[in-house]
Amino acid sequence: MNQKPIGIFDSGVGGTSIWKELHGLLPGESTVYLADSANAPYGERSKPEILDLSIKNTEWLLSKGCKLIVVACNTATTNAIAYLRSNYDLPFIGIEPAIKPAALHTRSGAVGVLATRGTLSSELFAKTSGNYASGIRVIEQMGDGLVPLIEQGRIDSDEMTELLHRYLAPMITAGIDHLVLGCTHYPYLIRRIKEILPTHVNIIDSGRAVAAQTKRILEKHDLLADRPSGKAALKFYTNSDPQLLSSFLTDVEDSYTVEKITI
Repeated sequence: MNQKPIGIFDSGVGGTSIWKELHGLLPGESTVYLADSANAPYGERSKPEILDLSIKNTEWLLSKGCKLIVVACNTATTNAIAYLRSNYDLPFIGIEPAIKPAALHTRSGAVGVLATRGTLSSELFAKTSGNYASGIRVIEQMGDGLVPLIEQGRIDSDEMTELLHRYLAPMITAGIDHLVLGCTHYPYLIRRIKEILPTHVNIIDSGRAVAAQTKRILEKHDLLADRPSGKAALKFYTNSDPQLLSSFLTDVEDSYTVEKITI
């Protein structure tokens, strides 16, 4: 069981930001990454649709023999992970906006959250905000249109610049000192976001925390792989353009494969 891979799924290429943190911390673990780009963005879908897609992705990763599944999508986590944990007999690692550290460390009393519609409207997000952001002003912004542009490889487009200025302007006016990225696609926009935000604003994403939690759960269940790091199999699958997925992996030094599938 220990030598089986970790499964990771996202609505597209964004979850590769989580995969990189995971592989950096656990280089000896084999991984199977599923990019459901054909159905992106999840954030604009209904909860039943998100649940159905999450079940489909889980079943596919189970067919690959995965020992643990990372739901590398904020929208899928907030809308489906409770069901997945109740109905499948393996550990699931979820992702949700890192409001807690932002609320704990803010000095201005105002933090921004840039996330998808599906995440911001979820019960889990409301519960997390209520638990950790009491007395803190939280400026929520739906990042409509950002994920499709990233999925098209248009990070540096004029349209992306226009959307980011529009979404960040109210946060700047409100005096935020922390910006929480509530979508795994958004870390690929950090360079662009830094060009717009004041330099004192801290940008927070969940990648490193998710990797650390994955390691803790593997240790808890005695599932850590026992192999030299060079023996790990790194496999990526997409139901859309494999070249686009590959373009987000150009900084990966270890050997990996990218394959197009129908799912």
